[in-house]
Amino acid sequence: MTPFTQHTGIVATLDRANVDTDAIIPKQFLKSIKRIGYGPNAFFDWRYGPDGTPDAGFELNQPRFEGRSILVTRNNFGCGSSREHAVWALAQDGYRVVIAPWKEINGERLQGFADIFRSNAVKNGLLTIELAEADVDAIFDLVKHHPGLTATADLPSQTVTFHADAQQPVFAFRIDPGIKDKLQRGLDDIAQTLAYAADIDRFETTHDLWLHPPA
Repeated sequence: MTPFTQHTGIVATLDRANVDTDAIIPKQFLKSIKRIGYGPNAFFDWRYGPDGTPDAGFELNQPRFEGRSILVTRNNFGCGSSREHAVWALAQDGYRVVIAPWKEINGERLQGFADIFRSNAVKNGLLTIELAEADVDAIFDLVKHHPGLTATADLPSQTVTFHADAQQPVFAFRIDPGIKDKLQRGLDDIAQTLAYAADIDRFETTHDLWLHPPA
């Protein structure tokens, strides 16, 4: 997994809440046993028309978002089924960062990302940033008035900076220290386990004698 420390890229906006994993990568693309080739099919039902050509009415197909790698969307992104393919599709479509807001309704906090989606993102080096709803509203406004807007997500400092002409709005975000460490070191679950390979071998040698019977 590629380590994540800092990323600068074009910002695209998807003004939709509760985007589920079936919308991100529809079920017909889950038949493949490979982990590659999902990128062109991200948001397939919205992205393409009945004839298979790009739908000009879909936000992310706007020419101003060509080459984008940072996605800003609404709350509860990645809800629905637990398919890891949704993260694969986003990553293979060029995204390194997804930003979504938490919001409060009747005293209840609604999260920016579904828990399983957020967990799958960590395993694949995709940084998810949760901000307050007012901050995300401000970002949508920045993107609207600054075509080709770029931003820099800096994981060590836990900030995302938007480069809008003379303005440089900076938003701070929180992240679990363990997740931050895994992303910065580029460790998925397997790599994290293999870091303790010597300890595992030593334990097996000294505790499971049936694996290593005496001569």
